[in-house]
Amino acid sequence: MFNDEITADTIHTMHRANLKSGCTSFLPTLITSSDENMRQALSAAREYHDQYKNHSLGLHLEGPYLNVAKKGIHSPDFIRQSDDAMIDLICENRDLVAKVTLAPEQNAPEHIERLHNAGIVVSIGHTNATYEQARQGFESGITFATHLFNAMTPMTGREPGVVGAIYDTPDVYAGIIADGFHVDYANIRIAHKVKGEKLVLVTDATAPAGADMEYFIFVGKKVYYKDGMCVDENGTLGGSALTMIEAVQNTVEHAGIALDEALRMATLYPAKAMGIEDKLGRIKKGMVANLTVFDRDFNVQGTVVNGQYEQN
Repeated sequence: MFNDEITADTIHTMHRANLKSGCTSFLPTLITSSDENMRQALSAAREYHDQYKNHSLGLHLEGPYLNVAKKGIHSPDFIRQSDDAMIDLICENRDLVAKVTLAPEQNAPEHIERLHNAGIVVSIGHTNATYEQARQGFESGITFATHLFNAMTPMTGREPGVVGAIYDTPDVYAGIIADGFHVDYANIRIAHKVKGEKLVLVTDATAPAGADMEYFIFVGKKVYYKDGMCVDENGTLGGSALTMIEAVQNTVEHAGIALDEALRMATLYPAKAMGIEDKLGRIKKGMVANLTVFDRDFNVQGTVVNGQYEQN
């Protein structure tokens, strides 16, 4: 997430930090912000993409078109409904925006359709939708779910909610944060049994990922990092300190999912979710050579980016 310093240099700093934990490609995330900051993010992404290939795969705009009832750490001052002008701008920059997370119950179905038709992955998240509203969103073009179980209506006996809608829609992918704080490992195992190849490992990483600090300032809030958790003064989770290699390790050691499948959840399945499986996600002739080398203890030894090896 790069809300606090929206520049191409920040994206590159994120990439360099990711390499240490074996992540060779990523989606720089801008959470709920002003239109001005969104335009600035597009400008930064344009500058970065012109210089570096296959590092950033496009921006993830997580907000601002969310439901304030499920805001999490997002600023309620900037949460709003989508408008024609900004949807136009996002669609015009489809080569820079890979994903948009929104709450379908708060936004016009035609805006979801326009984003989807532009080739942008539309994701349901930070939503208070009912099962029916979520399913309508899927029909409009939503194909992904941002951090399954978190900031969405749960599945109960009488109300299937967003979680139930995701489970009940085979074609929808879902990202899940395997840090043991956002989601119980048993729920990761259960979700994998239901979603199979549609379940994707994500980090939702913030500043402490791979670093050592007591707190950090994020979108104007002081977020504390203690015992592996990132929380604000009210105890609200503020992203994670998870790295991708840790997500793979946790999925194997705590969720009981085989290593080869956990690796697919971090590589092939997200590539398919983003529609880029023709160039990333597998070791195959003709694919981009973005690879990670790690040992049996999940220590990253080095990475290959665009065919160039770099030792950790």
